[in-house]
Amino acid sequence: MGVFSGHWPSESELDKLRQKVAEMSGRDAQEVRVVVSPYRICPLGAHIDHQVTLQSGQFKGEVRFRVDEVQLPKHISKTNGLNEQIDSSKPQEECKWGNYARGAIYALQNKGNPLKTGITGFICGSEGLDSSGLSSSAAVGIAYLLAFESANGLVVCPTENIEYDRQIENEYLGLKNGILDQSAILLSSYGCLTCMNCKISHSVENSDNYRPHVQTIKHKLIRPPEVQNNHVGELGNAYKILLAFSGLKQALTTNPGYNRRVAECQEAAKLLLQASGNEEVEPVLSNVEPEVFEAHKSKLEPDLAKRAEHYFSENERVLKGLEAWASGNLKEFGELITASGLSSIQNYECGCEPLIQLYEILLKAPGVLGARFSGAGFRGCCLAFVDADRAEEAAMFVKNEYCKLQPELASHINQGPAVLICDAGDCARVI
Repeated sequence: MGVFSGHWPSESELDKLRQKVAEMSGRDAQEVRVVVSPYRICPLGAHIDHQVTLQSGQFKGEVRFRVDEVQLPKHISKTNGLNEQIDSSKPQEECKWGNYARGAIYALQNKGNPLKTGITGFICGSEGLDSSGLSSSAAVGIAYLLAFESANGLVVCPTENIEYDRQIENEYLGLKNGILDQSAILLSSYGCLTCMNCKISHSVENSDNYRPHVQTIKHKLIRPPEVQNNHVGELGNAYKILLAFSGLKQALTTNPGYNRRVAECQEAAKLLLQASGNEEVEPVLSNVEPEVFEAHKSKLEPDLAKRAEHYFSENERVLKGLEAWASGNLKEFGELITASGLSSIQNYECGCEPLIQLYEILLKAPGVLGARFSGAGFRGCCLAFVDADRAEEAAMFVKNEYCKLQPELASHINQGPAVLICDAGDCARVI
């Protein structure tokens, strides 16, 4: 089983991947199946016995375990028979690349899926690409799920795999993220804007374990009209996506800022619901009506008010963004992306000096319609939508300007392009 996370592989890349797995497993290359799992870009708002043998194109070593081994969460340790939460601000074993495969087994085992067949696999991402901020973790998790399911003849729908990948990250690795990333990877379609309702409910009986229960995974695909602004064909021909890399790398599981923001949003929701007489409702901001926030936001501490302000304003931007995309208004769509980036900085207070500088450089680049952090904004890269005719010019501008401000970080981006010009792709699948 070859597992490829990143861009759609060329025929030569597929041949190399099949040959690599054939050498590892002793099978014929034609028997090798390949799983492709794309990175996530969000403009608004991963054999013959029971053995698993994995090698990576990015990391050293080999991972071996059995699919019938019981997998326990990596962020929980056993001390004197009691569960003890490990400090996620310190680098832990879950950061090792093989633990995403173990996490996939954990999630499948949890739902009672019969796993009898392991895989010999080789996993690699897009060559020379720093995938920080593109949800490579969700892409990898989904790739492993699809690989194990294919090897064991399991038929699993995308919504089930969204829940399985949530379990990998929330329960196995201890990251308190939601379901947007894996949903985008599994539900998207080429040329469309994917709109998802990720409303979830969290168990309050044991908040330390943070086990969210998905209420809805409603989604719809928004197809753009033909573009009128001097462009021929569909909207996809009018723009390109720029990914500008900062040189910053840190796993979200080792960054306390991400989980802290989740807790702050929950606290804001709790106080707003209490103020409106709805304290029995699950304390998440999706359960708070906008008018309740407006009526009671003065009762929140400044930081909590900012977090809630970002949540409600971002929801509004998403709705406006859907309308702009459906009407082919790239100018308005870009402005909403930029406003999202600004709110991430001012209200959600993520990012750091290099990322903020990169964001500001993108806004000055020729032909850029809008820019924001890619992903959580605690590491990685920024994205921008740019006029297709000026994408090369914009990429060179961003690269040169960022090197002036952050020469040391820019020097870390030595295996691939500092700025990547790309297009939207299709969803994850077995090919």
